[in-house]
Amino acid sequence: MFGALVILAILLSVAALALAAHLYRELSAARRRVDASDLPPDVLALRQEVAALRQEAGDALRNLAVVRYDAFGDTGGKLSWSTALLDDHGNGLVLTCIHGRSDARTYAKSVTGWKCEQQLSPEELDAIAHARVDAGSAP
Repeated sequence: MFGALVILAILLSVAALALAAHLYRELSAARRRVDASDLPPDVLALRQEVAALRQEAGDALRNLAVVRYDAFGDTGGKLSWSTALLDDHGNGLVLTCIHGRSDARTYAKSVTGWKCEQQLSPEELDAIAHARVDAGSAP
């Protein structure tokens, strides 16, 4: 008698799981079938706003990389640096500060499409490469 109840409980559990899986698949399919015309106007407006914000974010200087190094053999502490500030399309600038014993010089170079018209130092190239990896468009 007890064994029959256990078997019945197992069968009911399996049937309930099968029904739940079927209903989940139906609900997922129904969600995918929702037509944009069925949505309220404010939801459509929000979708357009999100698309516009994504477009604007692609032009923001949001890919940043800093490379620190010793520019000269007689200085230490990695006080020189190159920083790449680029958008998702590789447009922006590279800032470099060369720290010497008695002075520091700063340079800015324009970058377009991950490339620069001026010659770049190895450290500046590294900064651009790291920013490009952060942007998800590695060469």
